[in-house]
Amino acid sequence: MMKLNVLELLAKQGKTKYWLYKQLGMSYQNFSKMVNNQTKSIRYENIETMCLLLNCTPNELFSITDE
Repeated sequence: MMKLNVLELLAKQGKTKYWLYKQLGMSYQNFSKMVNNQTKSIRYENIETMCLLLNCTPNELFSITDE
């Protein structure tokens, strides 16, 4: 299972979920599902934006778990 590590990256950088939510400009319901790993897909546009905002690569943004 792929897992989005955005909460960990935000914590390391001292930024909040609310900050990222405002930057992405998506609905709060979709944003919440995405950051809580409850979605089946994420648009490439959102992946790219998160990488730019958090100064990270897609490899740092995602991890694979055995769950």
